[in-house]
Amino acid sequence: MAEDRVLSGRAFTGPALREIAFPLGGIGTGTVSLGGRGNLRDWEIFNRPAKGNDLPFTFFALWLREDGALPIARVLERQLLPPFVDGAGLSPGMLAGLPRFPEATFTGAYPFARLDLADHDLPLDVFLEAFNPFVPLDADASGLPVAIFRWTLRNRGARPIDLTVALSVLNPIGHEGVVTTLRGRRHPMFGGNLNQWIDGTPRGLRMTGARITGDAPGAGSLALATTWSDVTFTTHWERSGWFDDLQSFWDDFRDDGRLSDDPSSTPTANGETDVGTLGVRARLSPGESVSLPFVLAWHFPNLTNYWNAEPAVRGKRLGNYYTARFADAWDAARFAVENLGRLESRSRAYLDEIWQSSLPPAVLDAVSSQASILRTTTCLRTEDGRFHAFEGCNDNAGCCPMNCTHVWNYEQTLAHLFPELERTMRLTDFGINTLPTGEQKFRTLLPIASGELWNYIPAADGQMGGIMKLYREWQISGDDDFLRAVWPAARRALEFAWRHWDPDRDGVMEGEQHNTYDVEFYGPNTMTGLLYLGALRAAEEIARALGEDAPAREYRRVYESGRARIEHELWNGQYFVQQVRMPADDERFAGKAPPRHPPGIRPGEPEPRYQYGDGCLSDQLLGQWFADVVGLGHLVTDDKVRSAVQSILRFNFKERLADHECCQRGYALNDEAGLLVCTWPNGGRPRYPFPYADEVWTGMEYEVAALAIYEGLIDEGLSIVEAVRARHDGIRRNPWDEFECGHHYARALSSWSVLLALSGYHYSAPAALLEFAPRINSGDFRCFFSTGQAWGSFQQRIHDGHLGARISPREGALSLRTLRLGIPGSRRAILNRARVGTRDVPASLHPEGSAAIIRFDPPVTVADPNGVEIAITLGVGAAE
Repeated sequence: MAEDRVLSGRAFTGPALREIAFPLGGIGTGTVSLGGRGNLRDWEIFNRPAKGNDLPFTFFALWLREDGALPIARVLERQLLPPFVDGAGLSPGMLAGLPRFPEATFTGAYPFARLDLADHDLPLDVFLEAFNPFVPLDADASGLPVAIFRWTLRNRGARPIDLTVALSVLNPIGHEGVVTTLRGRRHPMFGGNLNQWIDGTPRGLRMTGARITGDAPGAGSLALATTWSDVTFTTHWERSGWFDDLQSFWDDFRDDGRLSDDPSSTPTANGETDVGTLGVRARLSPGESVSLPFVLAWHFPNLTNYWNAEPAVRGKRLGNYYTARFADAWDAARFAVENLGRLESRSRAYLDEIWQSSLPPAVLDAVSSQASILRTTTCLRTEDGRFHAFEGCNDNAGCCPMNCTHVWNYEQTLAHLFPELERTMRLTDFGINTLPTGEQKFRTLLPIASGELWNYIPAADGQMGGIMKLYREWQISGDDDFLRAVWPAARRALEFAWRHWDPDRDGVMEGEQHNTYDVEFYGPNTMTGLLYLGALRAAEEIARALGEDAPAREYRRVYESGRARIEHELWNGQYFVQQVRMPADDERFAGKAPPRHPPGIRPGEPEPRYQYGDGCLSDQLLGQWFADVVGLGHLVTDDKVRSAVQSILRFNFKERLADHECCQRGYALNDEAGLLVCTWPNGGRPRYPFPYADEVWTGMEYEVAALAIYEGLIDEGLSIVEAVRARHDGIRRNPWDEFECGHHYARALSSWSVLLALSGYHYSAPAALLEFAPRINSGDFRCFFSTGQAWGSFQQRIHDGHLGARISPREGALSLRTLRLGIPGSRRAILNRARVGTRDVPASLHPEGSAAIIRFDPPVTVADPNGVEIAITLGVGAAE
């Protein structure tokens, strides 16, 4: 009996299936997306994005015959959704005229998707489960170039049923990754394409091509494989004109569910390719069910720099890390099949820990869905193993290359799920892009071995955020050797501010500050300014840990000065503003690089354009948000942080945008709710405010939502998250594609911070300190956690004056010296028990405000699935 697992997650049906494209693929491998109807769409495996790149004649199909009845054949998809408009008629490659299922329900809980197809006239229940392995802290297991499909069918009739499920795929080898509308098997890029039958375990078709070889981006292979023993196949459909190829295949398949099963094959003629089909067969008694497995694998080794114009890097081969692990697509498919049980169980463990959480559904939806960005063509893992990334993806090319420090300031998902890969970005930031002067290039030119660097002025926000990122990576990993290797360049990057942005070392950034809005701010502001204060605090902590007391004291002095000045000069009683100042010539980087956007300073104009002045900027506390995430505390006084957050929520979050005026790009509109980048509630809007001011960015929305939650404004923060996900409903937008300047935009990876804020999670590997302080459902709380060494779940229950907490690693080992637990409303607590696995361990409890500090002496290492169990008796006033 096949297992019918109920998949937690968000469900869609009817018109809400239209925009769904669920990416299937590994980190740095590219993806094929499963459409909401069950169609395979957006084939982005050819070393570049390819939205709309659909392979003709590529589909799953079902044949069935009840004993004593006529055979039935269906495309295993929901019927097409309108519009049905094509001036030349809907292409035969779309199979538009073949029968499908009347309705479907698509459920997505990344990395798993489920499609339930409904046809009451058939005696079968049919559903598909699809996934790619996703295992926190294991980038290799999460970087496989495969899509796993498992069709489950149950006989709900009264008679036995014979059936075949078949996967047909057009051999795409020769495809250069450029979106080209293919209406059939013929195109000049094809030729010498060969589909070879391979028997054994697994068995299936290996697809290659001879037209494009060597270092061409389209050179590679594809594989269709199964472990099922009872198979039927054809290496290629009939090679003929008009519609004979599809007609011949469909007639043969519909007749008896069997294909030619002829293993012989020959290469195609120039300008042509083939369609191959792999089918698996079963017989079901009444009430019986079966699960039929398919593996789609690919191998395209020649990632090439197509995105930069600089001659030193243009067209240079970078290679893919995943292709260095496997000889070809068949090798990758075999590896996936041989290890599938373990890979799937580990992936399901992650899925369970996420979706069994007590966090609100919209948060789980946001956190899990946007983790998919890491596996889209936004992200690369080059042959040397380093992780690199665009900001997002245009339809046919990466957007805004590469490793943009100011956009990736917002990302938290990679850092917490795959910290090993995140650390490679710091090696690039500080080991490659930081000059001896401390100036840091905020974009990366690949290959890094070229020695060529991005020619543009530095980004103040990206450079200061980089110091906070380095501190985060050290806290997560506890890798002192890594820190010592990177710190000299990081220190230069920080102190570069003392020559250009803060030459008087008063802790306030001035001068020309390029930033994530693609403009330069002139004059003191907290958007860059609090990132600077956060960098100073992070640097102070690092310097002290490395025994550099004098620099640590200076960082602290500058921080204290900046904190006082910012509060005095930029606080308007409600929120922080910008003091717009025309810079002196020596405060500018003018002439350092060719302008890429219209300049803010223009002859004859008394003030620079593209500022925000008295505006209420949603990003005004960006540095504070980052400080909350990494455990550095408030960078300015508590009351001002809370008041500023309240002002952002009051003035910038709109329940309905129908009357909102925006002459910029549109990301939310009509009856939708959203958080505006900036507003001017007290007047003073500039004639030409900074670009993007009137837009709505999901990455910023998650940042502000987390900020609100950190400040105890739980409902307000959750309202923002709910608004974001409501806009991505399958009708208006794809739930697995939050776009900004491109699809799958990296800024949306700030969504992970909402989980961190709600759980009150923080981990310091150097201190072996783990902290939880649930801000929601604290009486019965459960949440996923990950450190640099382990991942699993945290559970807390408060009942009848007792608090029980359990930390259960699913994988890895957790080192603990100190555990800090938030205790709502309690000032007294008594430790009853501390247990690791099945043994009691020495520990002591030390109250600290609304927290209980539990110290283990000696420190403990937790690898037992039973984890750490803490039992506490609470004093009067403890909330449940």
